[in-house]
Amino acid sequence: MLPHANAVALKLKALIMIDLYTWSTPNGRKVSIMLEECGLEYAAHAIDIGKGDQFKPDFLKVSPNNRIPAIVDHDTGLALFESGAILMYLAEKTGKFWSKEPKAHWHTVQWLMWQMGGVGPMFGQVHHFVKYNKGKAPYAEDRYLTEAKRLYGVLDKRLGEAEYLAGDYSIADMATWPWVSRYEWQTIDLAAYPNVLRWYKAIAARPAVEKGYHVPVRQPGIPMPG
Repeated sequence: MLPHANAVALKLKALIMIDLYTWSTPNGRKVSIMLEECGLEYAAHAIDIGKGDQFKPDFLKVSPNNRIPAIVDHDTGLALFESGAILMYLAEKTGKFWSKEPKAHWHTVQWLMWQMGGVGPMFGQVHHFVKYNKGKAPYAEDRYLTEAKRLYGVLDKRLGEAEYLAGDYSIADMATWPWVSRYEWQTIDLAAYPNVLRWYKAIAARPAVEKGYHVPVRQPGIPMPG
């Protein structure tokens, strides 16, 4: 490599502070959306969970629970896994999307934990039983779909009280929106939840969300209700 080209390559490498290890799933999209919203320089590394990349030794050094997403921040030397933890870390690092005002701060944590403990696990079970294994376990299909609809009701009620989950757009919305973007997998008609529909479209229209949605593999497009 020519000296000038080598210097340019080193400069570009220095600008890329964060390595993101991810795949095209709701949990992965939380972090790519946050990185785009914060304007942070990052390099996305595809971890194809369909091919078992999550079990490779190099990835396990970053994410010992063999789950995406994970990051390495070369600015601080910190490696992190678990999407909720990464969102909070990036929010603290940048001072964005997580209010320091106590009430809003803890409302954000509250709704982030609601997503981590409820929406993610329950919607994921709907995907497993209703989309991928329909007819094999009717009891499980009914149980998880019923719970998903209950959670949509909770979300709709909250969004009838506030524009976003914690009042202002925050990491709680970035955590929840990617799971709602698979409403078709969940056999959910968003028109039945008008406040969710309004919120969903508003977030989908954000340029950073459009960019983050297509990391690490470009998709046909963000699903959009008629």
